[in-house]
Amino acid sequence: MSIKVDKFVISIIIVIVLAYFFPEWGIESSQIPIDAISAIGISLIFFFYGLKLNPTQLKAGLKNWKLHVLVQGSTFLMFPLLILLLRPCIQNEAQETIWLAFFFLAALPSTVSSSVVMVAMAKGNVPAAIFNASISGIIGIVLTPLWMGLFVDSIQTDFDFTEIYIKLIVQIILPVIVGLLLQRYLGDFARKHSSKLTLFDKAIILLIIYKSFAASFDNNIFSVVSFLDLLFLFIGVVTLFIIVYSLTGFISKKLQLNNEDRITAQFCGTKKSLVHGTVFSKILFGNMATLGIVLLPLMLFHATQILIISVIASKKSR
Repeated sequence: MSIKVDKFVISIIIVIVLAYFFPEWGIESSQIPIDAISAIGISLIFFFYGLKLNPTQLKAGLKNWKLHVLVQGSTFLMFPLLILLLRPCIQNEAQETIWLAFFFLAALPSTVSSSVVMVAMAKGNVPAAIFNASISGIIGIVLTPLWMGLFVDSIQTDFDFTEIYIKLIVQIILPVIVGLLLQRYLGDFARKHSSKLTLFDKAIILLIIYKSFAASFDNNIFSVVSFLDLLFLFIGVVTLFIIVYSLTGFISKKLQLNNEDRITAQFCGTKKSLVHGTVFSKILFGNMATLGIVLLPLMLFHATQILIISVIASKKSR
């Protein structure tokens, strides 16, 4: 069995290397308006997201409520609660930042494209996957900031919850609403060119990642992160994935879900969206010097979930 290397993961690595050698392009004094470009790009991502949402599929998916409760419960409750169990172990500021990064990962919604693709490959319930992945993004717009609001103000002294929600409304919620309103006119066009719009999404994500890591490298934030630390982070994200994957499988059996629904529950309930993560990090954490570290577990988890689920999906497709 051959495992394809995800090109986007490779692109992320290249962008981080660029940020290391050329951080001056992404710092505050740079002449390149990366913040403005990324802000506009974020709004366009969610505008296109609104255009591509299929109301018919969303309505049809409502019937399978046990599966939906399990997937959304796993995404927005199981993940955060597992990380909350580790909070008493924090002993210093560095550990607090790492814990916050993992909690941010845990509070994010599921990803759409890879969830649906992997479910289809494994012969799971594709309509349910589309429904859950789509509705997860909408729920995440509200729940992710609420979860993070419990802890970000204790880390970031200039945290302003009102300002955060204004940014969320202007950059995310309004574009989604406008996209939904224009769906009857541009929806088919957006779905037809979905692959091209996905490339645009990824370009904006890479820009945000570059900016985040450039600032972190410029401030020597990663000087405190050793190879051993990275190894522990990797072990942490793999362990988190395995625990949630096993728990969703166990609960699926208890709920007596059929095999197709079980696949969908385990695949969609264990995914975390890099799109939402990079976008929300920009809004929630602003230009925090430690933003690169905050994004690190998410990017490791992104690569891990693609690799593991690809292998599982390939086996199930036989």
